[in-house]
Amino acid sequence: MKQPVLRYLKLFLLLGLGGVTTMHVPKQDVSASLGALSLDGHFSFHDLSATAQDFGNLSSFPPVAVLHPGSVSDIATTVRHVFLMGEHSTLTVAARGHGHSLYGQSQAAGGIVIRMESLQSDRMKVHPGASPYVDASGGELWINVLNETLKYGLAPKSWTDYLHLTVGGTLSNAGVSGQTFQHGPQISNVKELEIVTGRGDVVTCSPQQNSDLFHAALGGLGQFGIITRARIALEPAPRMVRWIRVLYLDFASFTEDQEMLISAQKTFDYIEGFVIINKTGILNNWRSSFNPQDPVRASQFKTDKNVLFCLEMTKNFNPEGADIMEQEVNALLSQLRYTPASLFHTDVTYMEFLDRVHSSELKLRAKGLWEVPHPWLNLIIPRSTIHKFATEVFEKILKDNNNGPILLYPVNKFRWDNRTSVVIPDEEVFYLVGFLSSALGPYSIEHTLNLNSQIIEFCNEASIGVKQYLPNYTTEPEWKAHYGARWDTFQQRKNTYDPLAILAPGQRIFQKASASLPLSS
Repeated sequence: MKQPVLRYLKLFLLLGLGGVTTMHVPKQDVSASLGALSLDGHFSFHDLSATAQDFGNLSSFPPVAVLHPGSVSDIATTVRHVFLMGEHSTLTVAARGHGHSLYGQSQAAGGIVIRMESLQSDRMKVHPGASPYVDASGGELWINVLNETLKYGLAPKSWTDYLHLTVGGTLSNAGVSGQTFQHGPQISNVKELEIVTGRGDVVTCSPQQNSDLFHAALGGLGQFGIITRARIALEPAPRMVRWIRVLYLDFASFTEDQEMLISAQKTFDYIEGFVIINKTGILNNWRSSFNPQDPVRASQFKTDKNVLFCLEMTKNFNPEGADIMEQEVNALLSQLRYTPASLFHTDVTYMEFLDRVHSSELKLRAKGLWEVPHPWLNLIIPRSTIHKFATEVFEKILKDNNNGPILLYPVNKFRWDNRTSVVIPDEEVFYLVGFLSSALGPYSIEHTLNLNSQIIEFCNEASIGVKQYLPNYTTEPEWKAHYGARWDTFQQRKNTYDPLAILAPGQRIFQKASASLPLSS
C-alpha cells in the first residue's frame, strides 16, 4: 500500500466511529511550577477542551495548561521555563491563534497551549507616510488589522480568503489568496518580526537584522519561534470593488486566460478560479449576490457538462473613478473566452469583499454546518503538469464529488521569496489547488480522506511534482521529501532556534526526545 494511503488510513482508523483522534497523556505535576512564574497574564489548568480542538475537527490532543499571555514577556518566560527543564521533560509549547489548523497542528498533547489572541489590540499601531506599515500583534486577527488600517485609508496588500485568522498563524504558513499573483503571499509583504525562540529569547528580526531567523520563521510552521509582532507593508485602500464571475466549459481556456491575466501589466486586482462539479444550476445560485450582464441569456444557459470552471475577478475603484474602472474591466473581459451568458457582477465595498467568507460562515453556523470535520487538502501544482492533474482528478477521481469548494488558480513564482521556509515548485508559474471539503458523519469523513489519498497517490505515481500547502505529513521521510534539498537547512535552523524541539509539536516534524506523538512510524 502506498505511503499516502497508509497515512490517511491511519488517520481514519484513529477517527473511530464518527469521533475524533484523541490522545490522552498522563498529567505531569506542572501546575505548581507554572503557577509560580511571574506573569502579566495567567495559566488555566482546567476546562481546556476548547484548545484541544481546531477547525479541522479531526483531532483532539488535550494540553495540561493554557497560557493567556498578558505580554510578550509572558510567552518568553514560559518558553524559557520549559527550555530550562531540559530534554528529559515531555512538555512542549504550541502557539494557538484562531484554531484554524486542520489536523491538530496548533495543539500540544500533554503540553502548553498559548492563546495568542490574548495579545490583541493594544499592540497595533499604523504608521502612514511614504512607505506605510502597521505593527500588529501575532495574535491579532486580520479583520482587526483591516479595520484599523482603513481608518487611515490604508490596507495590507496581500490577503487570505478568510480574515478571521491571526497574523502569526498565516505568516507561519504563507497566506495566499487572489492577490498573491500580484503581491506575493502575505509573507512577501512583511518588513519586520518579533519572535520568541525555542530558547525563550525575544528577537527582533528583518531582512537586515537577524535575517536568518526572519526568513526561517516566515512559512516556518512555527518551528523556529512564536511570532509575537509583525510589521506589515500597506498601500492606499480603495473604497469599492467590482466583483465579477464568469464560467468556462473547458479547462484549457480557463487556465490559459488565468495565466494571461496574471502576466499582464494592466489586469484585475484579484484573480481566483474554482472547479464546479455536479452543479449545473450554478448561475441561479449566483443571482442572490450578483447581477447577470444579460438576464435573458443567463436564464437560458444550459450545459451537459458535469465539470464547470468559474473565474472570479475584482477591480478596485473609488466612486469618482467608476467610469475609468468600467472601461478597464470591459477591455480585460474582451480578451477572455468565457461563456458570454455567464457574466455576472456586483459592486461592493472593499471591506465587504475581503470579509466575504465570514458572511458565509455566519450562514453555515446558523445551520450548524460550520463546526463539522474539514478534511481539507491543499496542493501546489506546477504549471507543466496542471492539465494532467486536472484530467485525472476532476474527470475520474472526483467525478461524483460535491462536498465543498475546489479552488484552482495560478501565481507567479517571482513574487515569492525563496529565502523563506515555504516550499514551492521550481517553475515560473504554479497553481494553488484547494479541496475544501466538509464531512458530515463517519462515512463522509472516510470517503473524503480516501479521495484525498487517491489524489496524492496519483500525484506521486504520475510525477506531478506536487507540494502540499498547509502540509500534513507524519513521518520524517515524508518531511524530508517535502523539503528536498532544503531539508538540511530546515533542520539546522531548528537546531539553532529550538534545539529541544519544544515548539509546534502538532506539525509532527520534529519530536521532542521524551515526548510521544501519534501517527508516526
